[in-house]
This record gives sequence, C-alpha cells and structure tokens, in this order.
Amino acid sequence: MTPRLSDMSLARRLWHALRLLALAGVAACSGEAPPGGAAAAQASAGQVAPAAPAPKVSRYAAARFLEQASFGPTEQDIDRVRTLGFAAWIDEQLALPPSLLDGRDARHYDDFTNPKLRQTHFWDLVDRWHVAALTGPDQLRQRVSWSLSQFIVVSLVNNQPNGLFEYHNMLQRHGLGRYETLLKQVSLHAAMGEFLDNVGNRPPSFCAGCAANENYARELMQLFSIGLVQLRPDGSVVRDAHGRPVESYSQQDVADMARALTGWSFDQRSPNEKYAYYGYPLVAADPLAHDGGSKTVLGTVFPAGQSAAQDLDQAMRVLVDHANTPPFVSLRLIQHLVASQPTPAYVSRVAAVFRDNGHGQRGDLAAVVKAVLLDPEARRGDGGTDLRGSGKLREPLLFHTALLRGVGCRTVPRLAATGQPMVPGQHPYVAPSVFGFYAPTDTAPGSNLLAPEQRLLIGEEFVGRLGNLRNVHVNWTGSTTKAGCDFAPLRQAAAQSTAALVELISQRWFRGAMPAALRRSAESYWALVRYFPRDEAILALLLFALASPHYGAIT
Repeated sequence: MTPRLSDMSLARRLWHALRLLALAGVAACSGEAPPGGAAAAQASAGQVAPAAPAPKVSRYAAARFLEQASFGPTEQDIDRVRTLGFAAWIDEQLALPPSLLDGRDARHYDDFTNPKLRQTHFWDLVDRWHVAALTGPDQLRQRVSWSLSQFIVVSLVNNQPNGLFEYHNMLQRHGLGRYETLLKQVSLHAAMGEFLDNVGNRPPSFCAGCAANENYARELMQLFSIGLVQLRPDGSVVRDAHGRPVESYSQQDVADMARALTGWSFDQRSPNEKYAYYGYPLVAADPLAHDGGSKTVLGTVFPAGQSAAQDLDQAMRVLVDHANTPPFVSLRLIQHLVASQPTPAYVSRVAAVFRDNGHGQRGDLAAVVKAVLLDPEARRGDGGTDLRGSGKLREPLLFHTALLRGVGCRTVPRLAATGQPMVPGQHPYVAPSVFGFYAPTDTAPGSNLLAPEQRLLIGEEFVGRLGNLRNVHVNWTGSTTKAGCDFAPLRQAAAQSTAALVELISQRWFRGAMPAALRRSAESYWALVRYFPRDEAILALLLFALASPHYGAIT
C-alpha cells in the first residue's frame, strides 16, 4: 500500500517547514539575481556557451512586468512582452477592445419569491469574471478595471447581480479613457446610484420630508477624486502651523455637492425585466426633482437655473481640475499595480502625466497607467536586485489568478461541498463597504510601512493557499478538468526528477529565480510527500512553494 500522511500531519509538516523559512530570516524579496540558465551552466562546466543576441527584455523582467500589468504571467504573454518591449506591449493592449460580461440572465428574477437566484446569479458573475481574467487577451485593461473597482467601489452588499455585471462593463469601457468621463459614467451608473443612494436624492422643494442625500456627494469627493486632506503634487499631506492635516473640503461643500447631484432616477424603459435598468444610465426626467438654486462647491459657483445634467458636468470638471486629484488617483493606481508605498518622487512623476499627457489633456488614464508601469521605480527591480521594502503584497484574488493562469485553468474550479468558486478570501464586487476590502493607509502590523492587502491575509486565506487546489483536484478531479486546468507539464517534470519539478515551478511562478533557500526547502519537502498519489504530491509541493514569503509579495 502506498504510504500516506493524514491531512493533519501534512498541515503540521507544511507549517513547520514554512516556519523554518521565516526563522531563517528570508525576506519577501530574495534579492538574488536571476539564474543564467543552461548556457551559463555549460560555461561553468568549461564549455563555451554559444553567442546569442541579448533580448531587449529578459525573461525575468517580462514576468515581473506581467505580475504588475496582468492577472499573472503565462509563457505566451512573457514571449509577447520580450518580443515587443514594455511600451509597445502596453500600446498593443490599449488598442484591444474591452472584454465584456454577459449578464442578461440576471436581468429578470424575483429575489423575494426565490432569493437563492440572487446568489446563483452572483456566482455566475464570479465565474464569467474569472474566465475573462484568466483567458482574456485584454489583460492590462482588466487589471486596471480591477484596480479601479477597489477604490471606486460598488458591491453586492447593496446591489443586484445584474448591476455588478453592468458596472464591470462600464469600467472596462471607460477605465482607460479620461478620468472626467469615467467619473461621470460612475455618477450616472444605476448600480452606483443604488449603492450610494443618489437615486433617491431630492431637494426639500420636491416633497414633504425630502432632503438632499449627501451619501454619494461625500464619497465622490473623499474616495473617488480629491480625498479628505490637501495634497502636494507628490501626494504628501499639506499641514497647518500646528502640524495638523488641512482638510480638502468642508461640510458645506458636501451639502452643495449633494444639491448639485439631485434629480436622477432609474431608466425604466424595460418594465418587464425587473433589473434591466442597470444597463442604462440614470435619467433626469423631472426638472422639479433637481435643485436649481445657486451652489458653491470647492470655491466654484454653480449658477442658479442649471439643469441636473449641467450641474453634473460642472461638478465633474471641478473635481478633476482640483489640485488633489492627480496625486490622489495616481497613488491609488500605483498602489494597486506596483507598490504599496511608492516614493513621493514616483507619485509626482505620475501625477504630472495626469495633469498633462503631453498633448494638453488632463486625466488621460491610459497615459497615467503607462507612466505607472514604465516609471524607473517600477522597473528598477527587473535585473533581480534587492527590493526589500518595496512592491506590494499579493492580495487573495491576485494570488489565485496567478496560480490558476500558471496551470492553464480557463476558469476557477468549484468547491463541490458549496458549489462556490475556489477563491476563499476575495471575490470581485463583494467588498463589505464603499471603503473596499482594505484602506490604502493600512500598515503592516508593528510597522509604519504601508501594506493595505495584509488585512486580508488571515489564517483562513493561508489555509486556502496551502490546500484548496490540491483538495479540489484530489477529491473532485472533474472540477479541475472542467475548469481546463492542465497539470501534464508538472507531471512530466516530476517524472524526470525533483530538480526538474522545482525548476518548472520556479520558471512559471518565480520568474525563473526561486531563491536558493526556498529551492532547498522545496526539495526537502518533496521527500516528505513524494509517496502521496502523484497529483496530490505535486500540488502539495507547488502550494508549499507559493505559500512562502517569497511568493507572498510582488516586488
């Protein structure tokens, strides 16, 4: 009989091995240079390596770049980046049409008579979102949409699934356009209107008991554009003579902004489809529902007599023209794509592009994203240099998409026990509040270092990282087969040798530069699990390596 460890014994051994790595003082970024590969090995053995032209982009650098600009490197995408170079790859991505999700099935159902359908349609959204994220060619656009969705938040908490489908598609269409246009589309989106109550925003003159609802106005300024405090061009906080942060807006600004945003309603052109209105922008059908009086927001006067549409357009211009918006938005995009704690100089350079894309246009998000990814601070680790303290933690969703793209999955395998997709710590569009899954100012425990994603790295998440894919594949192989996951290359490498299996894991998930300490630990761990059934042993080793601090950060 094939010897086999119990799940509890395996978990203890996994934890012990990972603890030894941590006690050895291994940092999240190893700082080891990428290996020279086969040619270097031949040269070290006394053979003359054949001369070959050096690629403009190394394989290591291409994989690192894709960790920032996609949902995880694949061999095909690495080759494409190396062929085109960083800038040309970005340009190619920008030219691709947006991949959109089909949410028509979620338009019409009665959640009161059959509440389970709401959950069914949400899991359908999660499945379709992952199909696009794992297989879609427009990786950059989708990664930016995911980033925007984390600080311009709409959630299932106060929405219906079809609203989330349509909100995602709106981000896909406008997330790489002008920021003023994006903010306007967000403000007119029915899902946002419901999530932050602007659909019910009416002036006192409209009805008895009516009053302007300030919820959306406040979050539009605080979270989507200028932030709570005044910022310098490099994102640093402006302080008064007593060292206190200077507020960027007043309560009166909130009140007048709320008045400027009155008058909007759902477009009910398809009354026979209960939630079809999510597919249409809000409408200002009743002039009496809008407060037509004069307002003053952030020092700008909104003349009396303007329509709801005119006040909305002026509000968008005021926010995007505000001095805070370039560094505020630039910092958020840098944090979600490249680094949790960028230097002020990095923020300043990107914010300058937000202010002017080189052609006199303000808020060009395509140019801003390109500046984020091509900045010297983003690219300085491409040679494998030591980057301790930089980069960002892998939040649960990015961990799992990179894992699944590495094994060729076409969608997320489902957990047979619950029927839910195998993403334990984070699903798209299900943040607990408008503040998202975490705050951009969250720090690592016991440190002043910004590490927002660490809030999600709880015990349940690590248990999932260590075991979910292995458990799903071993116990419900049909689930991984249906998801299109391909374990054949890992099996072939394992049949060849331990070193070959570890090297394949290194190439696919560690940019070909798995740190020596982790490599030795992985080879030792293989000796513990190699007598498991083949696939269980392979996946136990893979997940052991990916649960280490070396894979826990994008640096």
